[in-house]
Amino acid sequence: MKKYLAELIGTFLLVFLGTASIVLGGLATALPIGQGFIGLAFGIGVISAAYAIGPVSGAHLNPAVTVGVFLSGRMPAGDVVGYIVAQIIGAIIATLALVIICTGHATPVINYGANGWDPNAWSTVGAFLVEAIATFVFVLVILGVTAEKHSTAFAGLVIGLTLAAIHFAVIPVTGTSVNPARSIGPALFSTGAMGQLWLFIVAPLVGGAIAGIVAKTRAYELE
Repeated sequence: MKKYLAELIGTFLLVFLGTASIVLGGLATALPIGQGFIGLAFGIGVISAAYAIGPVSGAHLNPAVTVGVFLSGRMPAGDVVGYIVAQIIGAIIATLALVIICTGHATPVINYGANGWDPNAWSTVGAFLVEAIATFVFVLVILGVTAEKHSTAFAGLVIGLTLAAIHFAVIPVTGTSVNPARSIGPALFSTGAMGQLWLFIVAPLVGGAIAGIVAKTRAYELE
């Protein structure tokens, strides 16, 4: 239970910091938050959680990471569902907190950082591929820097900076998910977000699974 609680708290931290930078930054008229700062908010959120709860649960914070870690042979099957449920609950609570904070604001909020793509600008295939590829890269980096052979005290920093870089690249297409829990929480409270939610569940899981399989085959000598 300590591991599951750690995952819940860590995912709450990540999703709240990241989506708050989008929502509250968007409401700020004096100092609006741009794309770069949003990417840094998510990256720093991962860094904070990694060092805060990493020793307890490994700080997956993301069902796609959990799937990748499992398929790479680094966690028992019995923990997978518990981790994923805890992560989703943490994301939902984070978004609920943001909803409460925004209640009564002069500008009504209809999107709490939900992911999505503009069908007039990007194809469904394009959105799927960018999410799957970005997640593959993210999870592969995690598996690489946390492998016993390459373990480093700077692993959390590397992971956070990788997530920030992914946001810089992918925000213009989908708003950047690479994390089903991060997408589920905001979608439940955002107008019109549920119709595209499936992609932000399936694509990251596919990318994370492929990364786990690659690590398992030791194609990059991660172990």
